[in-house]
Amino acid sequence: MIQVDRLGVRAGRFELAGVSFAVPAGQHACLMGRTGSGKTTLLEAICGLRAVTGGQVRLDGREVVHLAPGDRGIGLVPQDRALFEHLTVREHLAFALAVRRWSAPAVRERVEELAHWLQLDHLLDRRPAGLSGGEAQRVALGRALAFRPTILCLDEPLSALDDDMRAEVREVLRSVRHHARVTILHVTHNLADARDLADQILVLRGAQVVPVAKDALGT
Repeated sequence: MIQVDRLGVRAGRFELAGVSFAVPAGQHACLMGRTGSGKTTLLEAICGLRAVTGGQVRLDGREVVHLAPGDRGIGLVPQDRALFEHLTVREHLAFALAVRRWSAPAVRERVEELAHWLQLDHLLDRRPAGLSGGEAQRVALGRALAFRPTILCLDEPLSALDDDMRAEVREVLRSVRHHARVTILHVTHNLADARDLADQILVLRGAQVVPVAKDALGT
């Protein structure tokens, strides 16, 4: 579960204050709002990538505001994927596990599990330059999910994909819900993606996050 209570965050001259909302455990919430409204800034504050100016963030009941990003139990897929050009797919999937000092057999088993699930088996020795957009997004998802986080944060994961790849990654995100049993907070500007994937749609307006029914959204 994600609980945000009166959160404040500043990015340069931009500031959000008093933001509150909740995402029940196991649900997929899409966070929408106008360009420049602060969606990514809010997501980064939850993940610990921006210092907050006040308020609380609870993840599965645990207050995390004072924890480092790596201690929050969040898997993050940033908008640009942030894949490392010198690492293979195999090394990407193993990255978070090596940082957490998993044993070599455990790393190997988890990488094989992820590769099979995300249909990356035949790509394990490739580097990002040799991947399609959909393949690269699956690698980014696999890296984020490797250490079995309970929370998954996604920043515009479908924005750079064509229609075919978008449909492919939507199916992967549905599979993530089924296999990984994570709570998902998904920043998007795309109404079709939000309607298709979300249990709830949240709209950031000023300093308020407002739940909105799917049928109340414009086309």
